[in-house]
Amino acid sequence: MSASRTAGSRHRVVVLAIDGVIPFELGIPQRIFGRSRGASGEYLYEVETCGVTGAGPVRTEADFAILVERGPEALATADTVVVPSSYALGPAHDEGRLSPELAAALAHIRPGTRLVSICTGAYVLAAAGLLDGRPATTHWADAENFQRTYPAVRVDPDVLFIDDGDILTSAGVAAGIDLCLHIVRRDHGTAVANDIARRTVVPPHRDGGQAQYIERPVPEPQWATTTRARAWALAHLHEPIQLRDLAEQESMSVRTFTRRFREEAGVSPGQWLTQQRVERARHLLESSALSIDRIAAESGFGTAQSMRQHLQAALGVTPTAYRRTFSAAG
Repeated sequence: MSASRTAGSRHRVVVLAIDGVIPFELGIPQRIFGRSRGASGEYLYEVETCGVTGAGPVRTEADFAILVERGPEALATADTVVVPSSYALGPAHDEGRLSPELAAALAHIRPGTRLVSICTGAYVLAAAGLLDGRPATTHWADAENFQRTYPAVRVDPDVLFIDDGDILTSAGVAAGIDLCLHIVRRDHGTAVANDIARRTVVPPHRDGGQAQYIERPVPEPQWATTTRARAWALAHLHEPIQLRDLAEQESMSVRTFTRRFREEAGVSPGQWLTQQRVERARHLLESSALSIDRIAAESGFGTAQSMRQHLQAALGVTPTAYRRTFSAAG
C-alpha cells in the first residue's frame, strides 16, 4: 500500500454487501472512488466492503461468493455508505420492510452519513424509511413495483440518478458508475471526475435518462428506415429544418415518416432535432472559442435566447455556465 493511500484525511466509503449482491455493482465504488486521485496523485477516498451479519462469505447472484473481512460495525466509520443491488432483498423488495439482520446492520450508520444506493439497493433505503417524501430512482423495470411498495417515495423512473443532497439513488447497473462519477465531481470537481472516467474508459457524463434503454418495438425488416433523414439533418443542423424536409429524404408522406421515426428513435422528429441541436451546442461550447451568438446559429437555434432556453431546459444550466464548467478552450 502506498504512503499516499495511508493518509488519515481521506473520505471513507463503506459498501454494504448483501447476500445475492450483483458483483458488477459491488465493484463500482472501489473502481470509481478507490482510484480517484487529487492533483498531487494522492488517493481521495478509502473504500471498504462489509457484510450484513459479520465477516465471512457473501453469496452473489453469480456462480461464486465473495469473502468480506468486516462486519456491519464498519458502517459506523463511514462518511458515505453505498448499498449495491441484490437479487435477494427479501422483505425489503416484497413486503416493504427490512429483515431484522438488515435493520440491525443499518443501525450502525451515524446520523449525517451520506447514503447512496445503486439500482434496487434503493429498496433498502426505502424500507428503512429514509426515502419517504423524497425523490428517488431505481432500475426502470422495477420502478412500478418500487412505487407501489413505497408510495411515500417520489419515484422518477426516467433519470440515471437523483442527487437529493445527503441521499443519492441511481438507476440500474451501469448507472451506478454515472452516480459515483457525479459524487466525485461534486466532492472534488470536474477535473478529478474526468480523470477517473478516462482511466475507467467511460464517458464522464452520460446524456439522457433511463427511457433510452427501455425496450421498444423494432420496426419490421422490410420497413424503410429514417436513417437517411437523420444523417441529412445532422449535416444541415445549422439550417431551418421542417418536418416535410425530413420526410422528403425518405420519400415518405409526413404522416408515415413521423410514425416510423417515433417507432425507430423513440421520440418525435422535433424532439430529436432539439436533442441534436443541444448536443451540437454542447460540443461547440466545450471545444471552441466561438461566441454564444455564433454557436446558437451553428446549432440551428437561431438566437442566443433560444439556445439559452433549450439548454436550461435540457441541462439545467445556461450556455455561459456550461462553458465555464466544461470548456477546454479556456
